Amino acid sequence: MKIKIIFMLILFAGINFAQSTSKAGTTVAQFLKIGIGPRAIAMGSAFTATANDLTAIYWNPAGISSNYSTDAIFNHTNWIADSDLDFAGASTNIAGIGTVGAFVTIMKSIDGMMVRTVESPEGTGERFDAGSMAIGLSFARELTDNFSIGFNAKYIRDYIWHESATGFALDAGVLYKIDILNEFRLGASISNFGTKMKLDGRDIIEVKQVGESGQGNIINSIIQMEEWDLPLLFRVGVAADLIKNESFKLTTAVDAVHPNDHTEYLNIGGELSWMDLLFFRAGMNSLFEEKTEKGFTGGVGVNYRLMESVRVVFDYAYQSFGRLKNAHYFSVGVKF
Repeated sequence: MKIKIIFMLILFAGINFAQSTSKAGTTVAQFLKIGIGPRAIAMGSAFTATANDLTAIYWNPAGISSNYSTDAIFNHTNWIADSDLDFAGASTNIAGIGTVGAFVTIMKSIDGMMVRTVESPEGTGERFDAGSMAIGLSFARELTDNFSIGFNAKYIRDYIWHESATGFALDAGVLYKIDILNEFRLGASISNFGTKMKLDGRDIIEVKQVGESGQGNIINSIIQMEEWDLPLLFRVGVAADLIKNESFKLTTAVDAVHPNDHTEYLNIGGELSWMDLLFFRAGMNSLFEEKTEKGFTGGVGVNYRLMESVRVVFDYAYQSFGRLKNAHYFSVGVKF
């Protein structure tokens, strides 16, 4: 009964907080919508019900509940507009309690751009940076052999020059396994449910002189800044291992995504593994989403046993962005 209640609460929250119409440009911290992990990206980002590695922290935190080893991963993304996104995370299982983890995401959007003003269109001699960061903790637990729950708590920061905006958010996910078709899985997650964010800093202060020139009073005024919502994402996914034997395993997955700042869409993908050593993946991203440049995804992976108790995992993914610069994802992980 408790399992059903938790599952229904997540479904109910997603339906109530997500919006069905496009509200593009109405949320902040857009870096939170950039997928983490080449494996998931190569599968078309259809990973909510497949999530069973450390990158599940992003897609569905319930997925790390099955990680009984100590894991660490570093992910680098060559994103569009010459920006980069890096993710690092680690998790370990504590017997009788569950799996705990920690992660950090850093995005560098602008690095050393020249400051220009109306009075100095060629530059003032100053330069500014812009970027984003998220730091968080994760917890997941298997409530039964087939049902898991997971949560993230994270601190978020956007900054540009002397201004910054901060916020806090929670992620929650559930994962249910059914012993049919080798293994059939259902997953659901809510990401970025949290506070609004508003820019603050010394550059929103204006110095004004009231009265006649040279004789009036100097008054400092603060520009009123708007508060903006976080990009809430509600995902529901299904996945199945259609082929599973000693040599090959074929996994297929479908995700339905319901954002609060754009239209709904579907992600589909698959993964073929050989001897749990080599992996080949492909998918389609953002099907039926309005005005998207996303499309085909693909990638490969290697899961190499370095020694008896240590495995090293290398993954790569490519994501098509149509008229924009295509994105490339790289990651290296270790399990011991």
